[in-house]
Amino acid sequence: MRHSKRYLLLSTVSLMLAGCNMIPDYLRPDFSAANSWTEVQGYHLKNGDRFASDMDWKEFYDSSEIHLLVGTALQSNKDLKTAALNIDEARTIYRVNRADLFPSINAGASATLSQSSDESSATGRAAISRVYEAQLGLASYELDLFGRIRSTNESALNDYLATEEAYAIVRSALIAETTNAYLQYLADQKLLSLTKKTLDAQLQTYRILKESLDKGVSTKQDVARAATSVETARVNLHRYNRLVSQDTNALFLLMGIPYDPEFLPKTTLDEFKLEDKINAGLPSEVLLSRPDIRQAEYSLLASNADIGAARAAFFPSINLTGAYGYASRDLANLFSGSAWGAWSFVPQLTLPIFNGGANIANLDLAKIRKEQAVVDYERAIQEAFSDVSNELVARSTLDKELKAQRRLVNAAQQVYDISQARYKAGIDSFLDVLDAQRELYTYQQNEIEIERQRMANLVNLYAALGGGADDTPLKHEE
Repeated sequence: MRHSKRYLLLSTVSLMLAGCNMIPDYLRPDFSAANSWTEVQGYHLKNGDRFASDMDWKEFYDSSEIHLLVGTALQSNKDLKTAALNIDEARTIYRVNRADLFPSINAGASATLSQSSDESSATGRAAISRVYEAQLGLASYELDLFGRIRSTNESALNDYLATEEAYAIVRSALIAETTNAYLQYLADQKLLSLTKKTLDAQLQTYRILKESLDKGVSTKQDVARAATSVETARVNLHRYNRLVSQDTNALFLLMGIPYDPEFLPKTTLDEFKLEDKINAGLPSEVLLSRPDIRQAEYSLLASNADIGAARAAFFPSINLTGAYGYASRDLANLFSGSAWGAWSFVPQLTLPIFNGGANIANLDLAKIRKEQAVVDYERAIQEAFSDVSNELVARSTLDKELKAQRRLVNAAQQVYDISQARYKAGIDSFLDVLDAQRELYTYQQNEIEIERQRMANLVNLYAALGGGADDTPLKHEE
């Protein structure tokens, strides 16, 4: 019977020390993701043999220039460094909150010296007394009976994990932005080269027409039209020179380093290749692997834990303070048998009775914030589905669009060649030649832009499917 009572007492104490859990049971919100991605009528979604989340960015981008530019950005980009520091901050806050789960024990020592006067001394002579003390003290330690501290700790942990996912979001976006800036630089360089060739051809035509005018073959109107085409090409030349310079600035801003010509791309847009090998997978599998959705869920878990902390505020709290030590008049005997022991133990019970409704308001606030977190989570899933679907739709059409545009350029080239021949034969006017030349130039510009869009689509699709989001700078602390 005595053992049963002792067991019951120990069980009761253990349960009190373990405390209750006021955090609501977590249920992941249902999300109605479609079984397949959106398709364009008459097109079929292409699928490679690799999942983006399983491919390291260096494997996906098989380019030494991309490796250099993106690698530099991952080391020096200021936004990514800020995201890493945010992880440090959240991790430290979590460690501070976790420390509240354990008692704080301090050691202390003191020496007291006092002198009595002749009149107050029992011997009639002044005397000096000495007292030396050493003690261990238990600072105010809250027994977490109702889980307030553990709820706060769990909330801080999930905030920390959400911050890690925020870093992954910035990392993935930085890889995509740097690669897209690289592609834009290559495209504008190609457009600049095309414009220079067009300007040279139009200058040559202008000179021929001017010479023909002096001979009475061509008209002033033809020369004026040729001059218009020359100046239009010059406007475009200045424009693309400006755009290339701005592309350069964008690249170095993303890399986070000062301008260095050694980092400028040497590859042309025609030479750069990006293999289409991504498998989109099923929406239900892909969406939950994205860092923005994981971040939203960690934030939801943190809000759920905050409800537990708000609930615990309605219940009593018990704080323990204590000390144990020795005192002696002789420092050498402080820890010997002649020293006398001293201890104190001060438990304090605090019961909330009236606080103007603050606890109720805090609980309501925690519940509202959880509802907001649920909405944020659902919106993150919807936006992710839209992002991936848009890139997959573009993927299914851009290849065909580029092929059609190239056929259009070839046809426009034939029209231009025929117009020149007919003009030289005196059949067509020079206006027909200029129209054919302008159309050819426009179609060539569009071809370059569609070519850039096609490769940018693969870059964005890789990021939308969770590619490049691995390798957070800190490991989870359990």
